[in-house]
Amino acid sequence: MAHTLMSICRYLDIPFEGEDRIINGIGTLAEAGPEELSFFHNAKYLKELPRTRAAAVLIEAKYVDHLPEGVIPLVTDEPYLKLAYATELFAHALSTRGASPRLGEGCDIDPTVRFGRNVTVGAGSRIMAGSYIGDDTVIGEGCLIHPNVTLYHGSEIGDRCILHAGCVIGSDGYGFAHTRDGRHVKIHQLGNVIIEDDVEIGANTTIDRGALGPTIIRRGTKIDNLVQIGHNCEIGENNLIVALCGLAGSTKLGRNVVLGGQSASAGHLEVGDFAQFAARSGIIKSMEGGKVYGGAPAIEFRLWKRMQALLMRLAKRGN
Repeated sequence: MAHTLMSICRYLDIPFEGEDRIINGIGTLAEAGPEELSFFHNAKYLKELPRTRAAAVLIEAKYVDHLPEGVIPLVTDEPYLKLAYATELFAHALSTRGASPRLGEGCDIDPTVRFGRNVTVGAGSRIMAGSYIGDDTVIGEGCLIHPNVTLYHGSEIGDRCILHAGCVIGSDGYGFAHTRDGRHVKIHQLGNVIIEDDVEIGANTTIDRGALGPTIIRRGTKIDNLVQIGHNCEIGENNLIVALCGLAGSTKLGRNVVLGGQSASAGHLEVGDFAQFAARSGIIKSMEGGKVYGGAPAIEFRLWKRMQALLMRLAKRGN
């Protein structure tokens, strides 16, 4: 869905002068192309401003000089709020109308499955009763979709994936901007979910679509029941994520990471390859790979065990 830059500014109540352009979407400073709108609202991303390729950027006046030549500044004192309003213009138009999917050879589809438009299902895949497959979704070959699974629009499922009953792929990430009088304005989630080959996802697990880019689950990862993965997370290859874990948005896990049950992470952090976390670990900062961690906040497991032993001795001494 394309809009002119002038019409976007009119919708956002932002002054606009200069060359009008066609805008096809919204992207981050690092990823937006010459036909996309971007935004800048946090000084920690200042180094990305001079390198952005966006057509235009929602930005405060004091940062305009950092933009490269040819990028149009859309000056506002509330760039993040204006972004939230702009996302509505590019949100997917939901509809109850469906269409027959393109099916590969040997598919087994229960008659109660509902399909959106432009759905592709690979050869030999099975979809059980009560599932919903949204618009523009692609399911690979040899997949097994258990009953009552929901795949929102734009989801991409690789080959030989198993999705257990009740899991939800591509629901909206939890994103809101806030007005000065305390109202919460929805940031429409414009990304999708990409699940690579040989991934298994447990019952009633939820994986949010990306706000702008994708949420990605890399090949070979196995996710247990009742796990929540926030928008724009990137889960590396061959991870093991046990039941009741929760990952906040933009968490990035390396390959072969293990998360024990009920572990959780704050957002915008990275965990290195082959890190392991005991049950109920609380990850509040980026962590090195190749180590075992425990506790909340998570620390190296040997230190955490010593701390627990010391606390127990102190407690007994107090009695």
